[in-house]
Amino acid sequence: MNSFSKLFDQAAAHHGGAKSLEAQLPTPLSPKQLEAVGDDRYLAMMTKRIFQAGFVWRVVEHKWAGFETVFHGFDPFTMVMQSDIDLDKMAKDERIIRHRTKVASVRANAQFVLDIAQEHGSFGKFLAAWPGEDLIGLQKLLKKNAKRLGGNSGLYFLRLAGKDSWVMTNDAVTALKLEKVIDKEPTSQAELRAVQAAFNQWQQESGRPLAHISRVLACSIGPT
Repeated sequence: MNSFSKLFDQAAAHHGGAKSLEAQLPTPLSPKQLEAVGDDRYLAMMTKRIFQAGFVWRVVEHKWAGFETVFHGFDPFTMVMQSDIDLDKMAKDERIIRHRTKVASVRANAQFVLDIAQEHGSFGKFLAAWPGEDLIGLQKLLKKNAKRLGGNSGLYFLRLAGKDSWVMTNDAVTALKLEKVIDKEPTSQAELRAVQAAFNQWQQESGRPLAHISRVLACSIGPT
């Protein structure tokens, strides 16, 4: 497995040099910033990611004001009180993307957010405290306890929320294969542990956020 500095040099060579590459790196939120985000916004970001999955993202963005209205500003307390009849009405509302199963996930995830907030003080405090050295544990928790946030959907939610994390894009998976970390897209716990170990090593070498390492890794295989 190459060192992070080697991966960075490869990525910089493919993307206009070190300065250009640095400008492309995402900036995760600090723990304090994560704590300051309201529970309603985390539910909103979960919902956005769920509706974007398998759909044209710009359509979701275009309709987002409607989502905010239909889902009561994503207030978790209000959403858990919605009846099945209420969800049926929401699923027929033209202001959002009409998908009954995804609509139902908003109520379920509102309960998830409230459960986490009750235990940790807020969902933001929970995210802020979770160690990056065990991102696969957080990914597993989302898959088990939230609705429709397993696998990459959970990772994309974390990235959208500003939690320092990696994303398993096609380029990132290809790069991990080239680095002999995995031999296919990671799905088993053994494969995910191998990915976590690699990111932990690169982070120890570089001192950089996981989000930086993830982007550099994807860029290291060249432009796509």
